[in-house]
Parts: sequence; structure tokens; C-alpha cells
Amino acid sequence: MRSINYSRLRSLKARDLIGALVRDGFEFDRQRGSHHLYYHPDGRRVTVSFRRWVDTFPPKTLKRIIEGQAGWTEADLRRLRLIK
Repeated sequence: MRSINYSRLRSLKARDLIGALVRDGFEFDRQRGSHHLYYHPDGRRVTVSFRRWVDTFPPKTLKRIIEGQAGWTEADLRRLRLIK
């Protein structure tokens, strides 16, 4: 399995990440402050913390959201149109 090149995702905005979550089947569950919780029918859950829709995420935060919580691979990122 190839590791994901996070330099391509350096300018990923909160609205783009949330759009990809929704396209992948995640649904908004609740919000507490700046933490937005999304659940997938298969049991995965993702917490996205942002203040504004145009906020970008540091690479380490993206890695934890993409690999640790959403369980996406590089093929999933291509399918969701986050990378080319």
C-alpha cells in the first residue's frame, strides 16, 4: 500500500473536506463549539474542528482525519476528487 502524499492536500479547506465526507456517505450528527461530528453507517466517525469554512488544516491534522478517522486510502482521495 502506497502512503498518501500530503503535500498535494496542503490547501484543503474545511468545506472541501466536509463535502468529501458527505459524498462518501458520512452524515452530520452534532456540533459542540468548533467540533463537528460526522458518522458513517458502517460505524466510522470523524470529528472536524474548524472556525471558518475557508480554514485549512495542517498536514498532521489531515493525516489523523483521513487515515485515522475516515479510513481513506489514496484511491479514495482520488474517487472523492481531493487529489488528481
